[in-house]
Amino acid sequence: MNEKELYSLWCEKAVDDPDLQTELKEIAGDDEAIKDRFYRDLEFGTGGLRGVIGAGSYRMNIYTVRRATQGLADYVKEVSPSPSVAIAYDSRIKSDTFAKAAASVLAANGIKAYIYSELMPTPMLSYAVRALGCSAGIVVTASHNPAKYNGYKVYGPDGCQLTLGAAEIVLKNINKVDMFEGAKYIDFEEGLEKGSIEYIKREVIDSYLNDVFAQGIHVDLVKTSGLKVVYTPLNGTGNKPVRAILKKIGVEEVVVVPEQEYPNGNFPTCPFPNPEIKEALAYGLALCEKVKPDLLLATDPDCDRVGIAVPSDNGYVLFSGNEVGALLLEYICAERTKLGTMPEDPVAVKTIVTTDIAAKIADEYGVKLIEVLTGFKFIGEQIGFLEDKGQEDRYIFGFEESYGYLAGSYVRDKDAVVASMLICEMAAYYRTKGISLLKARENLYKKYGVYVHSQSSFVCEGITGMQRMKEIMTSLRTDTPKTIGGLNVTRFEDYLAGTSVNTATGEKTMLTLPKSDVLTFKLTDGASVIIRPSGTEPKIKAYYTTTGTTQAEAASLRDTIAADFAKILGF
Repeated sequence: MNEKELYSLWCEKAVDDPDLQTELKEIAGDDEAIKDRFYRDLEFGTGGLRGVIGAGSYRMNIYTVRRATQGLADYVKEVSPSPSVAIAYDSRIKSDTFAKAAASVLAANGIKAYIYSELMPTPMLSYAVRALGCSAGIVVTASHNPAKYNGYKVYGPDGCQLTLGAAEIVLKNINKVDMFEGAKYIDFEEGLEKGSIEYIKREVIDSYLNDVFAQGIHVDLVKTSGLKVVYTPLNGTGNKPVRAILKKIGVEEVVVVPEQEYPNGNFPTCPFPNPEIKEALAYGLALCEKVKPDLLLATDPDCDRVGIAVPSDNGYVLFSGNEVGALLLEYICAERTKLGTMPEDPVAVKTIVTTDIAAKIADEYGVKLIEVLTGFKFIGEQIGFLEDKGQEDRYIFGFEESYGYLAGSYVRDKDAVVASMLICEMAAYYRTKGISLLKARENLYKKYGVYVHSQSSFVCEGITGMQRMKEIMTSLRTDTPKTIGGLNVTRFEDYLAGTSVNTATGEKTMLTLPKSDVLTFKLTDGASVIIRPSGTEPKIKAYYTTTGTTQAEAASLRDTIAADFAKILGF
């Protein structure tokens, strides 16, 4: 069918959600609007679905959710003799509707569906999968995307996001499912009455919080430290669990940003509810100027990322994900070593785009540092490898530059609840020593050298966006730049080809990580540029690393490199 035929079909069949019928009527006769909604199906990638909420095959709606869930159900029944699936959802528009739609499809297929009775963070879905012994998990979220988006992420029985092989099978199953007639489903309330759908019990939530608390190192001193915190859940899922864990460790003064306290899928205070972006923290920073806390905490809508700001002589300054991750790694290593609680042959994990200062910290404390591809599921996978050998206790910390951190093996995804707890504990500990987090960062750079990191995103939206992204990556492979920002490219690594080339000698070595559409340009003076297409958004991401004797020097070099690389990409 062409786009107009599909549009007519949806006008006839998409009657279960009145909002879809309203939208379809509004776009009648608008060829561009119709084409944008129907020119392709919403793609099920390794992370699941993500797209704009609305009517059409290229939108997030109950029909695309039912279809995806039917494909997942067919897969789960093949691999599990007694299948069950856990479901969580965030504060986004229609998240609860999509979650219940998924549960209804699973129940109709004879699969037990466990669903949280209220919105919950993504890491609590990972936890529930393992705690309940489920075959898979679903979380309805678009993480930190703008309000018009929603998504659907699928997890395996290990609590990690679905593997590439499993995702390919699910995708094949989905492609066999007719959009309107192919998915089996029952009424959600009927499923609850029959017991094929069950709300996840409070015991699972309490058990999760206890496991988070168990990751503390100096929780005993937090209560008497005098630590004062401003917290914003950015209208998402973090409000209850983050406040619960801070109360549990003894943070008495937590002031919540009132405009961002309660769930609101429209995210009225910021266009991008992302703690990586300063604009999202504007309300929190304004409150900080009034109440003068030691720390601002901000979690994203599904509470798997956390950002911070700390007081300085010039107001409150934001720390990057690399800086927070490095500080936590140093803190965990130093304090566990002092207390004698460091395991034998400890392991930390980071992604390839995450700060290289981690390697120096790991060397200092005899920690094995493992590098993995971008995506926290690869960090979770490493914990699983250790667990298979009965050695999961060797894992002490994992992090990625995009504000994702995890201590402990109780979940297999980044967790802003445990990260918030450890950040507050670390700040409280340093406070008792007369050291601010700003000073702690300064001490870190004095010890290991100054590193500056940043990221640029180049948006490629619309029908031609995906093609442009492919053309950019192809061009970089066939016409590899010899210099970037005036620095020579000394090594070119292509993770899709699995090769690393010394640009001076032409010597080629093989990379050991799985193939992925990622390119790395190693530059002189310890600088680097890494580029990859996003797996969930229509954009290409570039990551810059520079070093220097001061932050200003390294930042200046970073700006030069970033500006030149944007020109190379044609932006």
